[in-house]
Amino acid sequence: MKALFALGLVLLILGIGSFVIPIPHRENHGVKIGDTSIGVTTQHNEGVPRAVSVILVVAGVAMTLAGARSR
Repeated sequence: MKALFALGLVLLILGIGSFVIPIPHRENHGVKIGDTSIGVTTQHNEGVPRAVSVILVVAGVAMTLAGARSR
């Protein structure tokens, strides 16, 4: 059950990190006419939805506790 404990720890770290670390997202907008192209690149920092972060933390805690108890 050491794998269950390790997987729970990874989920817990990912869940906590998803609360504070934004995910960068780039978009290229442009027009290409012949050999000439005109464009703009925009960048957004999007976060993970809070519900997903909470689910990751709860699942990580549950799996860590289950892995620790079965040792």
